[in-house]
Amino acid sequence: MAEHTIKAFDQEMDKLRGLIAEMGGRAESAIEKAMLALQRHDEALAAEVVADDKRIDAIEAEVEKLAIEIIALRAPMANDLRDVIAALKIVGVVERIGDYAKNIAKRVPLIAANQRTQEPIALLPSMGQVAAEMVQDALNAFAARDAELAVAVVERDTVVDDFYNSVFRTLVTFMVENPKTISECAHLLFIAKNIERIGDHATNVAEMVYYAATGQTLPDRERGGAAAEG
Repeated sequence: MAEHTIKAFDQEMDKLRGLIAEMGGRAESAIEKAMLALQRHDEALAAEVVADDKRIDAIEAEVEKLAIEIIALRAPMANDLRDVIAALKIVGVVERIGDYAKNIAKRVPLIAANQRTQEPIALLPSMGQVAAEMVQDALNAFAARDAELAVAVVERDTVVDDFYNSVFRTLVTFMVENPKTISECAHLLFIAKNIERIGDHATNVAEMVYYAATGQTLPDRERGGAAAEG
């Protein structure tokens, strides 16, 4: 009977991790598509990102239901309980990451399809790529219970912060020198802030993974510049 219970628990945890992996993959894809839509001024692709966010929300609800069932029926202890609690927290964070990608996509139609802001726009894809890779690595760390990979994700958050500070300075300078671009640059600042928040949330996931894997919390990380104010 105990062996059967352990096997059932393992199967349910595998399903839980699989759902989180799917949810994370969709969030990563949403970030990449949103940035591509911005570069190409592709309103159809941006609309696709917004529509696909509903699936991320649906997976979140499915994970929450399964996690609660596991706790109620299996009464996991110690490491197993930390894994389930981490899963519950992580899906909420990943859902927010999906929302940030959706927010970026919603700004695409508001940015004029002209050459006035091509220089600032060119800075954002690299920033978005780093943030998307952080999301991927944080979720890979969860799937593998890899504390070292989780630490690496946390350390990479400074790269996104540095990107944000650089983009912020560039856009402010651009607005001063080209007053007609103020409206568009304001939208781009909003997009840059959303990418910076994606990096923060990926870091939060990594910190949860580290705790689930080790039972210890990581020390607070130092942040500076404009990113620390947001």
